[in-house]
Amino acid sequence: MNTWLQFLAANGARIDENDASVRFDGTPPAGELPRIYVAPLADQGLIGLSGDDAASFLHNQITNDVENLPQTEARLAGYCSPKGRLLASFLMWKTGEEILLQLPRQIQPPIQKRLQMYVLRAKAKLQDAGDRLALLGIGGAGSGEMLAAWFPILPAQAYAKLDSDHGSLIRLPDAFGAARYQWILPAESAANLWPEITRIAHPVGTDIWRLTEIHSGIPQITLPTQEQFVPQMINFELVGGVNFKKGCYPGQEIVARSQYLGKLKRRMLLASVAAEARAGMEVFSSADPDQPCGMVVNAAPNLQGATDMLVEIKIAAAEDASVHLGSAQGPALSFAALPYSLPA
Repeated sequence: MNTWLQFLAANGARIDENDASVRFDGTPPAGELPRIYVAPLADQGLIGLSGDDAASFLHNQITNDVENLPQTEARLAGYCSPKGRLLASFLMWKTGEEILLQLPRQIQPPIQKRLQMYVLRAKAKLQDAGDRLALLGIGGAGSGEMLAAWFPILPAQAYAKLDSDHGSLIRLPDAFGAARYQWILPAESAANLWPEITRIAHPVGTDIWRLTEIHSGIPQITLPTQEQFVPQMINFELVGGVNFKKGCYPGQEIVARSQYLGKLKRRMLLASVAAEARAGMEVFSSADPDQPCGMVVNAAPNLQGATDMLVEIKIAAAEDASVHLGSAQGPALSFAALPYSLPA
């Protein structure tokens, strides 16, 4: 457990040993989020890339443009197998001469090792940046007011990024009608500022932050869902995670073929279920009960005692029949609108 996790544990957080997710006692009142909330994103890992060839090396490995990534922007990106299936999804940004890739802490070591295998003669160095940097998710109707104490100018649109003496601030897609931000700062600074931040913002656990991610419609590949989806199956091209004009990367031919040839028959939808759900669980259609029609991508308890989730599914199954968790006799899913439109 690194020093940042040790600090959180000493200040009321309960850390899950498996994935470093965080819980606090005293969850928000049922049915509502605090006006300002802060979540330590301790379940997220960071890979730092540096060196003269870092951008060009990474550009040839992932689904989005790295060589033309400005300091003022963050981007989503995927890392695919040769079969075009996502091994990982990243939030990516540059700070100074370093490129940072954010992904679940559980899958960071094998993904970092796999990328390292392909460095070969490139002047690129990969390292674990998660011990020296802390990630804070901040959201709610008053989040901008609180952050103004450290960032007088706030990033105005999704994935805009600002750097200051207090670290980096990335605007994330809104959720529940309110702004969300990610603050990246040295772990020591985060520990020093935590008492001041939590006097203003209500500390919440990983599940609450995951719930806001789900309602923003942004998927994340986790351990149970590695190699399950071509990017389009989870709307990754719709949220800016794929650049179809860049050069080759592993799986690029299959990703391009999925985009331009034929009609995509699977998409990711927002759903709720009155039961516990986890990433990797299968869903079944009443019209074809013997085989799964989709899979849960991400899930989190909502504030009404049910579970909200992003689910990858056959479009026809969602339109023409009832869909159930775990089996055709399992609890039924109810679907809701995503915050962006799906192609007709």
